[in-house]
Amino acid sequence: MELTINGVQHHINADPDTPLLWVLRDDLKMTGTKYGCGLAQCGACTVLINGNAVRSCVTPVGELGAAQITTIEEIEQDDIGKRVVAAWIRHQVPQCGYCQSGQVMAATSLLKQTPHPTDDDIRAVMVNLCRCGTYNAISAAIHDLAGEAAEEGAKQ
Repeated sequence: MELTINGVQHHINADPDTPLLWVLRDDLKMTGTKYGCGLAQCGACTVLINGNAVRSCVTPVGELGAAQITTIEEIEQDDIGKRVVAAWIRHQVPQCGYCQSGQVMAATSLLKQTPHPTDDDIRAVMVNLCRCGTYNAISAAIHDLAGEAAEEGAKQ
């Protein structure tokens, strides 16, 4: 089967029921997407599929078809993704860092769909688990980015 990952088409020789996470990590050696729980609960494995945040640990590769898959390895090629990473650094979000690739992917998806999220929007979407408890810093970084988007809109 063929999968488009980070803009590159890959021929995948895997059982259609194989979770995308294992194809990314084991077959393609893209280890930025992390294994956490294997149950789609923690969010460490979050990738973007057609712009939507999806848990790759429970997403069978056989169901992806022509989907556009983006991993943390390419997120800075996306303007919003690049800004999310910069805001994460500016707000010193990462502590241990294990969950952060999934957090960045979820935040990028949120900001693409809702450029000016409210606290309720952030709480509803940013449900990935963080053992270090960086939720306040994550929220501050997202609000900072929403403010940047508002300033750019005002300039246009």
